[in-house]
Amino acid sequence: MKTNNTDPQLNDPDEIFEDARQYMNIGPSHPATHGTLRVMVRLNGETIEKSISEMGYLHRGKEKIAENNTYHKFIPHTDRMNYCSALMNNVAYVMAVEKVLQIEVPERTKYVRTICCEIARIIDHLICLGIGAVDLGAFSFFLYGFHQREEAYTVIEKLCGARLTTSYTRVGGLAMPPPDDFFLALKKWLDGFEPVFNEMDKLLTENKIFKDRTIGIGAFTKEQAMAYSFTGPCARASNINIDLRRDQPESVLKYDQVDFDIPLGKNGDVYDRYLVRMEEVRQSVRILRQLSDKCPKTGPVWCDDKRVVIPEKERVYNSMEAMIHHFKFFMEGFNVPPGEAYTAVEGPNGELGFYVVSRGGPMPWRLRVRAPSFYMYQSLDPMIKGQKIADLVASLGSINIIAGELDR
Repeated sequence: MKTNNTDPQLNDPDEIFEDARQYMNIGPSHPATHGTLRVMVRLNGETIEKSISEMGYLHRGKEKIAENNTYHKFIPHTDRMNYCSALMNNVAYVMAVEKVLQIEVPERTKYVRTICCEIARIIDHLICLGIGAVDLGAFSFFLYGFHQREEAYTVIEKLCGARLTTSYTRVGGLAMPPPDDFFLALKKWLDGFEPVFNEMDKLLTENKIFKDRTIGIGAFTKEQAMAYSFTGPCARASNINIDLRRDQPESVLKYDQVDFDIPLGKNGDVYDRYLVRMEEVRQSVRILRQLSDKCPKTGPVWCDDKRVVIPEKERVYNSMEAMIHHFKFFMEGFNVPPGEAYTAVEGPNGELGFYVVSRGGPMPWRLRVRAPSFYMYQSLDPMIKGQKIADLVASLGSINIIAGELDR
């Protein structure tokens, strides 16, 4: 597609436009862009000479919405940033608010939240791996994984009544305790998932066409990855040995109670990112089996801080004081003392952090999200320079951009 160049940034100052060069828009509405992203590329044949990656087509102002809602009412909005792993967004956000409030949640709640994070990691990786495979023409692999993802949603639905956007975690606790048969359903899903995942591995990992399309493509060295603030699977694929589940001792999640390995790559290319995520799925299964055995099956899921605990429905229906408490909680919110806190979890795509600043009152004065996609997206231009259009598609799929958290 030849066009007049409307973006002067793609031309050097003294460069004369030549018809041999082509300028192409990949996005913002394009099946290969994984969201409303725009990549303007200058092509020489099919080789990308230069590119400009642009965001801003989906902006919903989530951080400003947080500053105009009570702490409690913002929980559903966290689901809709990285909607592929909504449960983990809930956990990271409420941990920041709890840190300002200096609230300690019960042990059972910590275990259940950690289980939620690992289920979220699996279903997010299945989307990344599956859609990345579809982009390269491997449709069957995607169908295997998406079916298992739907089975995982059935387990999540048993936990909280919702599938995609869960709003399960609460400041100071959980929306409800896990039902009696939740852990049985979780183990049953894991038992069925492992053999299917092994079959997916056999289907694609040693596939010659897939390896030709991914090995050496979109490679980022360890030094480059550090310069671009990589975290998560992309950092580990570039041989950066970092994982907040292991390296963050102050975490209130229960990763210190389980054994797991952290896979590392060597070349930092598309294939290594694929291999790291495949192994992380196996490690998450391993973690979930240990957590389901160790998690207390009885006990409270709420802290004992009256500021944040929602009154029980039985009391609301039979006590005027409880009804007033209920209405004031949902209409006005609960007060958080002045202070600030940052908490981060090892999200599926990297470090997911929430920074909350309170000046007192029921709403944050400032809230900022450290979204992994934002840091991954900036690497796309140097990653694809000198490569082909098809390599752009492979590289973008491997860094797993979720537009909902990128453009927040």
